[in-house]
Amino acid sequence: MMSQWRPHREPLRATLARTFAIALVLGGLVVRCWGGGRLARWPMATLLILWFTFGGHWVELWFLNWLRPRLPVARRVQAVARVGVWFVAGCGLGLGMYLTAFALTEIRPAQWPAWWVGGLAFIALELLVHLVLQLRGLPNFYNGRG
Repeated sequence: MMSQWRPHREPLRATLARTFAIALVLGGLVVRCWGGGRLARWPMATLLILWFTFGGHWVELWFLNWLRPRLPVARRVQAVARVGVWFVAGCGLGLGMYLTAFALTEIRPAQWPAWWVGGLAFIALELLVHLVLQLRGLPNFYNGRG
């Protein structure tokens, strides 16, 4: 049995404003906590975090608008598929983050975690984002409406 899900749409301006603002704030926090407060590292930290904020937005859109309508309506199937997509996408986004850092900084492979850490980190990030949506009463992963 297939469901009639409504496509998720959002103006690009809103997507850019939200994802860049989140990356800017998180980039500042990362630099403050790990970088010794060196302001010069803030743009690079922001750029790397954009892999997860901006890239993650497109992963969610792909799931919501392309994959979800093609899956059975069963809640368990939807949830497992979504977490699986988050894991695979997180691994890919983590690789993109790594390659960007490798190309633009002095960071070398021994300083980066295993390939699967990006997948787990992206799952944790998405669960946190969806928790915020749940607390605001909006459609999300937890209530099965989003």
